[in-house]
Amino acid sequence: MSNALAQETSPYLRQHAHNPVDWLPWGEEALRRARELDRPLLVSIGYSACHWCHVMERESFEDAATARAMNESFVCVKVDREERPDVDALYMEAVQAMTGQGGWPLNVFCTPEQVPFYGGTYFPPDQRFGLPSWRQVLAAVADAWERERDRIRAGSEQVAARLQGAAALRPSEAPFEPAALDLAVAALREAYDPEWGGFGGAPKFPPSSVLEFLFARGETDMTLGTLRAMAAGGIHD
Repeated sequence: MSNALAQETSPYLRQHAHNPVDWLPWGEEALRRARELDRPLLVSIGYSACHWCHVMERESFEDAATARAMNESFVCVKVDREERPDVDALYMEAVQAMTGQGGWPLNVFCTPEQVPFYGGTYFPPDQRFGLPSWRQVLAAVADAWERERDRIRAGSEQVAARLQGAAALRPSEAPFEPAALDLAVAALREAYDPEWGGFGGAPKFPPSSVLEFLFARGETDMTLGTLRAMAAGGIHD
């Protein structure tokens, strides 16, 4: 049996048309349903060439028990970031502000008013990589919405204000201080993984702009260490 995504034209959305999750495309129908049921929106954003998007679909979105948990507590929305870059950009900024990192798949929990209050990227089916399982996340968010709905809504208003403020930011007119580059290198060195390359913990994404910056600064140990780890690993695109 297919869900509402079977009627979409996006190849990425149609890939999820036969998931047991009751996916809806981004639009008024999903937003109306969330308001009427007073349920959080679970907005999952990705694109066709995204490896971890396919992994999470296979591990979680195709699993009947996981899909049941999603359908019972949330209005589930699938977004193709190449079709709706505006939605992707808004929620990516929110998740980066909340967690300090972003990537795809981007999974965001929002109030029925579309304001994000929790989010992340890839979540495994079982606890690993230092991450909770996807079903643990679902249960925790559903419980929090049931018990602390007013507090979540109050907090989400602050998130909305911060996002609106960020949209109004203008570039600083103060002169650039070269010391800022040294601070950036120091922060990256603190996060660098000398064993596996890259920065922070798994799962990781190829940090192309970071490597270009470090290479230009002459930081070849982190740059080449990461590139060699990628070349020796199983990454492909």
